[in-house]
Amino acid sequence: MVIKSFEYPVPQITYLIKKKLWAQVLVGLFLGLILGIVLGPETGIVEKETAEIITDWLAIPANLFLKIIQMIIVPLIFASIIRGLTSSGSLEQLQKIGLGAAVYFVITTTIALTIGISLVTTIAPGSFIDSDLIRESFDLEDPEEPIEKTGLNIHDIPQSIVGLVPSNPLASFMSGEMLSIVIFALIMGVAMITIPAKSSRPILDLLESIQKLTMKVVSWAMRLAPFAAFGLIAGITSKVGLSALAGLGAYMATVIVGLFAMIFVYIIIVKFFAKRSLSSTFSMMKDPQLLAFSTSSSAAVMPVSIKTAEEKMKVKPRVSQFIIPLGATINMDGTAMYQIIAVFFLAQLFNVDLGFTTIILVALTSLAASIGAPSAPGTGIVILSTILIAAGVPAVGVVLLLGVDRILDMTRTMVNVTGDLTACLFFDRRTKAESISDNQQQNTN
Repeated sequence: MVIKSFEYPVPQITYLIKKKLWAQVLVGLFLGLILGIVLGPETGIVEKETAEIITDWLAIPANLFLKIIQMIIVPLIFASIIRGLTSSGSLEQLQKIGLGAAVYFVITTTIALTIGISLVTTIAPGSFIDSDLIRESFDLEDPEEPIEKTGLNIHDIPQSIVGLVPSNPLASFMSGEMLSIVIFALIMGVAMITIPAKSSRPILDLLESIQKLTMKVVSWAMRLAPFAAFGLIAGITSKVGLSALAGLGAYMATVIVGLFAMIFVYIIIVKFFAKRSLSSTFSMMKDPQLLAFSTSSSAAVMPVSIKTAEEKMKVKPRVSQFIIPLGATINMDGTAMYQIIAVFFLAQLFNVDLGFTTIILVALTSLAASIGAPSAPGTGIVILSTILIAAGVPAVGVVLLLGVDRILDMTRTMVNVTGDLTACLFFDRRTKAESISDNQQQNTN
């Protein structure tokens, strides 16, 4: 009996790794971390140039994975949004879920910003670091230089709003402007609802075929995910090193605590609004969450999120195929929180006083930037530069965050994807409740 108790877990673990994507990704992350430490600057076992060559080769599966996803993500988003819209059946139903989704996304992003501001002002991670020492270790010039505030200008807002509607949809498709593509898909989807079903059926059949084709390509790409996770984490750890990560520990801890506080908000939504079991629901989310953590791309995870929502969570396709593609483009709670914490952290580090008006401006800019942020790795740090300029914080401070940004990017992307799936559950519950209410009303009549 004793021998069996030791032998039993072994085949179970082997089966888990062979059959479950999340387990394979976890193994890849762990092995990549170990190799990254071996190749990193702390051990000195491998020369820097040799380590770079090794990690470049190890990054091939990750680069292939992301390239394949980028190749098919535009037609997938376009087809999914239109099919999700048209499956609602009527403009009245569309207005309910569409307007509800917009309000829901703004509310959750505002909650994320509020949590971020509260944490960063309470912890004050910028006060834990000697700015002179940080500039020296990162070989930075003196950041105190004239700053041109080229951020948000009230005269530019009307033109920016008009510019969201693509005058040349083909150009938006070619350049991958996701927000413009989403708006174009929304317009086309609404138009299809208003014309006779006989006229729209051929286009919908074509979009269904496109969606199935892209999902098939995604299933092939998923086989690379564990190897992609292994190569990415090995490269990050070997280049940054554990000591460099520890140097910005207070800032990283603030961001991570804030992101997990947002997860707690999702737990409340799942439990009290979606009326779902917490243990089973979050167990179902493992695959998309780990894939989000390893790829840092909401767009890359979108097909897996849709599959998880429909097959495991039993969410209606008309909800999942509308909410998840839309959420992958405009629902960026984790990104918004990261940006607001980063701005306050650098302001504390460089002794920049943020007034009330500036805080409101930064919050609004973070909200707008998170809505329009491309769902690809590393875009958060680019958008952050613009927000820093608007806040009057030296944009050179972004360099300080580059070393740890990828790890935080992985975490906030996981939060973004969790937020999309939570929104799916919320609106699935809402649509079911409305259907029951309508049926009861019809029976009464």
